[in-house]
Amino acid sequence: MMTRIRVKGFKIFDDRHGKPRCYHRATGHKIDLEKTPLGSAEFFAECARIAAIAEARKAHAPKPGTLGGLVNAYFQTEHFGNLADATKRDYRKCADFLHPIRDTPVSAITTPLVSGIHDKASGKIGWRRANMVRTFLSQVFRYAIPKGLIDRDYAAGVIPKPRPKDRPYANRPWTVEERTVVLDRAAPHVRVAIALIMNTGLDPSDALKLTRRQIDHDTIWGVRGKTGEEVAIPIGPTLQAALDAAPAHDAVTILATSTGKPWTYNGFSTVWHRFKKKLEAEDAVQPGLTLKGLRHTVATTLREAGLEERQIADLLGQKTPSMARHYSRSANLADRNRITMEALEKENERRSKVVKPFKKTVKP
Repeated sequence: MMTRIRVKGFKIFDDRHGKPRCYHRATGHKIDLEKTPLGSAEFFAECARIAAIAEARKAHAPKPGTLGGLVNAYFQTEHFGNLADATKRDYRKCADFLHPIRDTPVSAITTPLVSGIHDKASGKIGWRRANMVRTFLSQVFRYAIPKGLIDRDYAAGVIPKPRPKDRPYANRPWTVEERTVVLDRAAPHVRVAIALIMNTGLDPSDALKLTRRQIDHDTIWGVRGKTGEEVAIPIGPTLQAALDAAPAHDAVTILATSTGKPWTYNGFSTVWHRFKKKLEAEDAVQPGLTLKGLRHTVATTLREAGLEERQIADLLGQKTPSMARHYSRSANLADRNRITMEALEKENERRSKVVKPFKKTVKP
């Protein structure tokens, strides 16, 4: 009978087909026994490499009873898991900023300490991201309290940093001229994506994820990733024309790249950034043009057209403290939003009559 090799920390066994397998117990890392045969010098070297990496990670892991431990515990919560991808990325960046003080004992955490962290963050990464760090810490403390890891939310008493008076607002609305230039000069697969965001008010990340199944006759049904609110957006004539003119593709999503693949948010953002920089260099658009600014454009246009805030919030899938409700998929919501979309169509048509579009097409 053949002696079975044993390596501390590793599971070595035969699978149901009698084929030998090996993995590191603590991390689950598998060893390819075809490249590094069991018992060979290469096999033992690979085991040593994996064990060393695991030990290094363990040494850098957050310690219980510290700020890093609280952060790590929060990242394991269902609340964090259900957040929008963009919010998760922001919170991970906040954790990276706090990494140098991760070993701070929980007993040393106080409101003055959090306030000091907030002030330091404002000086190093700006007021907006400093407020994000404050919000992140508040969430960490909030979900640590029921587990007995901390006794209170020490970020609650910290006052958010105000926007500097000389700073322009982020995601400003687009002008009519800018909308016309961008649509006229964008490549077809980019143009339809911008037109979809422009004529629905969807968040760019939500728009890129829309699938064909979410279009039911003349209505787009979706859920806003950030709030979980369902939206029912009627497809107006302008958007329908843009969808009809879009390049054909076989992707499950409504929008696709030039190769017919679903967009990733980072991929589209990169393409958009390059395209926008070209337009800025030609003075065709002003600085500060963002994809999320199109969402602000829709809200601003509708408000200037005289629509009520509740109507605009329904279209954009926004929650308010006074009316935090989740809409079910009903014709009632679609009918209300249809009136809102008609107002947006009419206002955009009125504003665009005085703008002469560019004829030249430039691919990003």
